[in-house]
Amino acid sequence: MSLTRRSVLATGLAAAAPSNLSAAPGWGASGSSNAAHFSLAYAPHEGSFASRGGLLEQIAFAADQGFRAWEDNEARKRSIQEQEAMARALLQRGMTMGVFVASMPKWAEFRPVLGSDDDADREAFLTDIRTSIEVAKRLNAKHMTVVTGFMDRKVPEEIQTGRIIDCLRRAGEIVAPHGLALVMEPLNTRTNHPGVFMHSIAQGYAVARGADSPGVKILADLYHEQIQSGNLIPTMEACWAEIGYIQFGDNPGRKEPGTGEINYANVVRWLRARSYAGVIGMEHGNTLAGREGEARLIAAYRAIDRA
Repeated sequence: MSLTRRSVLATGLAAAAPSNLSAAPGWGASGSSNAAHFSLAYAPHEGSFASRGGLLEQIAFAADQGFRAWEDNEARKRSIQEQEAMARALLQRGMTMGVFVASMPKWAEFRPVLGSDDDADREAFLTDIRTSIEVAKRLNAKHMTVVTGFMDRKVPEEIQTGRIIDCLRRAGEIVAPHGLALVMEPLNTRTNHPGVFMHSIAQGYAVARGADSPGVKILADLYHEQIQSGNLIPTMEACWAEIGYIQFGDNPGRKEPGTGEINYANVVRWLRARSYAGVIGMEHGNTLAGREGEARLIAAYRAIDRA
């Protein structure tokens, strides 16, 4: 989810990052580059290249570095004019729009509770889904992130699961005729999001199978999955039929690949063997601030993309 919810990595971790990520190939003195496109559609977001200017300048810079996609969790909150400008910038650069959040949870309130006895949160969720369709069309987006809410400790988990499946089936019926898919994001409960209902890709698989809709898939955020369950490649293999979108972020720290314990080079090899052609969201921060951190980010993705 959005950077505003991410933990800030302690300064000391920067020194522990691999030294081979200190410079990006093709990075000239002016900051411009004619670097070849990455083999997979890694998607930066606003803030990945903050030193380059505003949103449109960051998109242009990312394209110059060879990135082929972009994502923006907060796009639904932007004005129509901003959404249209972003869509034009991506189209001009031949970049694919990744996810935005279709229904933002109220994190401080631990809502919505989609499995509760009360229909109110479910109806509000479905209203958000309906009103997100025009946003998706404006952005040329095909996937929208949703979170399946928080647990209701008074209701048996099996009943909550059934209600959430029913709710997502209804949501799928809303978006599928438009060629759109909702991607449910399992979130870890150990570090970032205690109390959420969906906390593993396997659980997402069960809900997606129950919803049985082309409009309901899983967002496999590997940072969250590593914390909660691990076993990343076998889990994706088992659940592949229901995975619609992927996000990267290393653990601990939720920074670029190479700063933590996940072997993203092996993950990339596996995705390539799977002929994955979708977007991979860069759902993490930069270890270092400024242009040094941006160069390090690009180099990290060059390193795993060469795998």
